[in-house]
Amino acid sequence: MQEFTGVWVRDPRIQKEDFWHAYMDYEICINTNSLAFTKKSSCVRRRYSEFVWLRKKLQENAMLITHIPKLPPKNPFFSLNNAREIGARMEGLRKFLEEVVHSPVLLSDSCLHLFLQSQLSVKKIEACAEGRSRYTVSEAIHSFGSGNKRFESQSEGSMEEEDELHCESE
Repeated sequence: MQEFTGVWVRDPRIQKEDFWHAYMDYEICINTNSLAFTKKSSCVRRRYSEFVWLRKKLQENAMLITHIPKLPPKNPFFSLNNAREIGARMEGLRKFLEEVVHSPVLLSDSCLHLFLQSQLSVKKIEACAEGRSRYTVSEAIHSFGSGNKRFESQSEGSMEEEDELHCESE
Protein backbone atom coordinates (compact mmCIF):
# COMPACT_ATOMS: atom_id res chain seq x y z
CA MET A 1 0.00 0.00 0.00
CA GLN A 2 1.31 3.45 -0.92
CA GLU A 3 1.87 5.94 1.88
CA PHE A 4 -0.08 9.21 1.81
CA THR A 5 -0.33 12.31 3.96
CA GLY A 6 -2.97 14.93 3.24
CA VAL A 7 -2.78 18.39 4.79
CA TRP A 8 -5.59 20.96 4.93
CA VAL A 9 -5.51 24.52 6.23
CA ARG A 10 -9.04 25.82 6.63
CA ASP A 11 -11.62 27.55 8.82
CA PRO A 12 -9.89 30.86 9.55
CA ARG A 13 -11.18 32.44 12.75
CA ILE A 14 -10.53 35.81 14.32
CA GLN A 15 -9.49 35.48 17.96
CA LYS A 16 -9.74 38.60 20.11
CA GLU A 17 -7.07 38.98 22.78
CA ASP A 18 -8.57 42.21 24.11
CA PHE A 19 -10.41 45.26 22.83
CA TRP A 20 -7.52 46.42 20.58
CA HIS A 21 -5.74 43.19 19.66
CA ALA A 22 -6.92 40.30 17.51
CA TYR A 23 -5.30 37.62 15.39
CA MET A 24 -6.41 34.93 13.00
CA ASP A 25 -5.91 31.24 13.57
CA TYR A 26 -6.51 28.34 11.20
CA GLU A 27 -7.57 24.73 11.53
CA ILE A 28 -4.76 22.41 10.42
CA CYS A 29 -5.95 18.90 9.55
CA ILE A 30 -3.84 15.85 8.75
CA ASN A 31 -5.05 12.56 7.29
CA THR A 32 -2.41 9.89 6.73
CA ASN A 33 -1.53 6.23 6.71
CA SER A 34 2.14 7.00 7.43
CA LEU A 35 3.76 5.14 10.29
CA ALA A 36 5.61 8.37 11.15
CA PHE A 37 2.44 9.83 12.70
CA THR A 38 1.00 8.83 16.08
CA LYS A 39 -2.57 9.58 14.98
CA LYS A 40 -3.82 8.86 11.49
CA SER A 41 -6.16 11.83 11.52
CA SER A 42 -6.05 15.03 13.56
CA CYS A 43 -7.05 18.69 13.55
CA VAL A 44 -5.52 21.53 15.58
CA ARG A 45 -5.72 25.33 15.49
CA ARG A 46 -2.59 27.40 14.87
CA ARG A 47 -1.80 31.03 14.14
CA TYR A 48 0.76 32.46 11.72
CA SER A 49 3.31 33.31 14.45
CA GLU A 50 3.32 29.63 15.49
CA PHE A 51 4.18 28.65 11.92
CA VAL A 52 7.08 31.12 12.07
CA TRP A 53 8.24 29.42 15.28
CA LEU A 54 7.91 25.96 13.68
CA ARG A 55 9.96 26.93 10.64
CA LYS A 56 12.71 28.38 12.88
CA LYS A 57 12.69 25.25 15.06
CA LEU A 58 12.89 22.94 12.02
CA GLN A 59 15.78 25.02 10.70
CA GLU A 60 17.64 24.76 14.03
CA ASN A 61 17.05 21.02 14.33
CA ALA A 62 17.79 20.09 10.70
CA MET A 63 20.82 22.42 10.55
CA LEU A 64 22.06 22.33 6.94
CA ILE A 65 20.90 18.78 6.18
CA THR A 66 17.83 19.75 4.19
CA HIS A 67 16.01 22.70 2.64
CA ILE A 68 13.31 24.25 4.81
CA PRO A 69 10.36 25.50 2.73
CA LYS A 70 9.37 29.15 2.94
CA LEU A 71 6.25 30.48 4.62
CA PRO A 72 3.98 32.97 2.90
CA PRO A 73 5.46 36.41 3.61
CA LYS A 74 4.33 38.32 6.67
CA ASN A 75 2.34 41.32 5.54
CA PRO A 76 2.33 44.17 8.08
CA PHE A 77 -0.89 45.38 6.46
CA PHE A 78 -2.61 41.96 6.55
CA SER A 79 -6.34 42.48 6.89
CA LEU A 80 -8.40 40.09 8.99
CA ASN A 81 -11.36 41.03 6.79
CA ASN A 82 -9.83 40.55 3.32
CA ALA A 83 -10.95 37.13 2.01
CA ARG A 84 -8.39 37.15 -0.83
CA GLU A 85 -5.45 37.79 1.55
CA ILE A 86 -6.72 35.16 3.99
CA GLY A 87 -7.13 32.59 1.19
CA ALA A 88 -3.64 33.29 -0.15
CA ARG A 89 -2.13 32.92 3.33
CA MET A 90 -3.98 29.63 3.97
CA GLU A 91 -2.74 28.28 0.62
CA GLY A 92 0.83 29.33 1.45
CA LEU A 93 0.64 27.66 4.88
CA ARG A 94 -0.76 24.48 3.29
CA LYS A 95 2.06 24.37 0.72
CA PHE A 96 4.61 24.89 3.50
CA LEU A 97 3.18 21.97 5.51
CA GLU A 98 2.88 19.75 2.41
CA GLU A 99 6.60 20.15 1.72
CA VAL A 100 7.51 19.64 5.37
CA VAL A 101 5.52 16.41 5.85
CA HIS A 102 7.05 14.94 2.69
CA SER A 103 10.63 15.52 3.85
CA PRO A 104 11.99 12.46 5.72
CA VAL A 105 14.48 14.60 7.67
CA LEU A 106 11.85 17.10 8.83
CA LEU A 107 9.29 14.36 9.46
CA SER A 108 11.56 12.98 12.18
CA ASP A 109 11.27 16.19 14.23
CA SER A 110 9.21 15.84 17.45
CA CYS A 111 8.28 19.54 17.39
CA LEU A 112 6.60 19.04 14.01
CA HIS A 113 4.45 16.18 15.32
CA LEU A 114 3.45 18.09 18.45
CA PHE A 115 2.65 21.16 16.33
CA LEU A 116 0.45 19.16 13.95
CA GLN A 117 -1.20 16.75 16.36
CA SER A 118 -1.50 18.46 19.74
CA GLN A 119 -2.97 21.71 20.98
CA LEU A 120 0.05 22.39 23.19
CA SER A 121 1.46 25.91 23.17
CA VAL A 122 4.86 26.52 21.57
CA LYS A 123 6.47 26.73 25.02
CA LYS A 124 5.03 23.36 26.04
CA ILE A 125 5.98 21.79 22.70
CA GLU A 126 9.59 22.81 23.30
CA ALA A 127 9.55 21.44 26.85
CA CYS A 128 8.06 18.12 25.73
CA ALA A 129 10.44 17.72 22.76
CA GLU A 130 13.42 18.45 25.03
CA GLY A 131 12.26 15.92 27.65
CA ARG A 132 11.41 18.63 30.20
CA SER A 133 7.84 17.46 30.77
CA ARG A 134 6.28 14.50 32.52
CA TYR A 135 4.74 13.23 29.30
CA THR A 136 6.26 11.82 26.14
CA VAL A 137 5.58 13.18 22.66
CA SER A 138 3.15 10.32 22.02
CA GLU A 139 1.32 10.88 25.34
CA ALA A 140 1.05 14.61 24.59
CA ILE A 141 -0.44 13.92 21.18
CA HIS A 142 -3.00 11.52 22.63
CA SER A 143 -3.84 13.77 25.61
CA PHE A 144 -3.85 17.14 23.88
CA GLY A 145 -4.97 16.23 20.39
CA SER A 146 -8.07 17.39 18.58
CA GLY A 147 -11.21 17.58 20.65
CA ASN A 148 -9.53 19.24 23.62
CA LYS A 149 -9.69 22.96 24.33
CA ARG A 150 -6.48 24.68 23.42
CA PHE A 151 -5.75 26.95 26.35
CA GLU A 152 -7.91 25.83 29.24
CA SER A 153 -7.85 22.06 29.09
CA GLN A 154 -8.43 20.44 32.47
CA SER A 155 -5.95 17.66 31.71
CA GLU A 156 -3.35 20.11 30.39
CA GLY A 157 -3.67 22.19 33.55
CA SER A 158 -3.05 19.20 35.79
CA MET A 159 -0.13 18.02 33.65
CA GLU A 160 1.25 21.57 33.73
CA GLU A 161 1.12 21.54 37.54
CA GLU A 162 2.92 18.19 37.53
CA ASP A 163 5.57 19.68 35.20
CA GLU A 164 6.18 22.55 37.61
CA LEU A 165 6.57 20.11 40.48
CA HIS A 166 8.85 17.91 38.35
CA CYS A 167 11.06 20.86 37.33
CA GLU A 168 11.25 22.17 40.90
CA SER A 169 12.39 18.80 42.24
CA GLU A 170 15.32 18.56 39.83
